[in-house]
Amino acid sequence: MPLYDFKCEDCGKNNEILIIKTQDMPACKSCGSTNMIKQLSAHSSSSGPVKNSMPGPGDTACCGSAPGQAQGCAGPGSCCGKSF
Repeated sequence: MPLYDFKCEDCGKNNEILIIKTQDMPACKSCGSTNMIKQLSAHSSSSGPVKNSMPGPGDTACCGSAPGQAQGCAGPGSCCGKSF
């Protein structure tokens, strides 16, 4: 189910709204108006198969250090140096 960006013509707020099948124009989350204009949405850079191979802020490498902070264990053949 896709998310769409809408801008409210009455209050000027931007809204990200989940659209389920076809429905009437969604209402603004701020003021309740249905005077909305669909905006061009940017795609997510953290979606698809690459998403799961990128380290997150709380992730640790095999040696227990944060990714990019491992000293001496990022060389070839180590678990931190393997390619995904």
